[in-house]
Amino acid sequence: MNKWLVAALAAVMLPLSAMANNFQQGKHYEVIASQKSASPEVKKYFSFYCGGCYAFEPLAQSLARSLPEGTEFKPVHVDFIRAAAPEIQNALARAYISAKNLGKGDEMANAIFNQIHRNRVPFRSEADVRSLALINDIEADAFDRAMRSFAVRGAVGQMAKEQEELSNSRVLTGVPMLVVNGKYKILNDGLNQRNMQKELQELVEFLLAKD
Repeated sequence: MNKWLVAALAAVMLPLSAMANNFQQGKHYEVIASQKSASPEVKKYFSFYCGGCYAFEPLAQSLARSLPEGTEFKPVHVDFIRAAAPEIQNALARAYISAKNLGKGDEMANAIFNQIHRNRVPFRSEADVRSLALINDIEADAFDRAMRSFAVRGAVGQMAKEQEELSNSRVLTGVPMLVVNGKYKILNDGLNQRNMQKELQELVEFLLAKD
């Protein structure tokens, strides 16, 4: 009985181990740092003004929901796509972080992406950003406090710092970009486009477990 149990388990595990062994440095990921982050994390670098990021967002949100317990998903907005003034992009980043802290991050991200890419309505002021948040059932006073808070402003400032550092090191050359544990950059072009969601999830799990 034990022999058959071992054989059955081996048959189940073989496809998973074979898939993991097929992930190759230089094709599916590259090493960008010598040390891993102190705790497990996946960072998504993106811009609300990036059409590819708009298309990728459902995959990103699905990935965030599927991460192992204890792994943090950290979106990082970049502003090098000059489709809007820096102050508008800063307001959008603060609005997204504010909504995320209030439990409405995905809803706010979807609303911003849709306004820019589907509805083709530009944001002309921070008031436009605030109006979108309120339309999407984010409580006004809580949102206003978050937008002004040092925590949110500090988080957006950290995003800008990371963007500058990774751009200067030629790690950040385009978006969307995923980085696992601060060490492994996923190479999107190496993923199977017809089965991207499943392969991306498996690759992230593989890299989270990698030294």
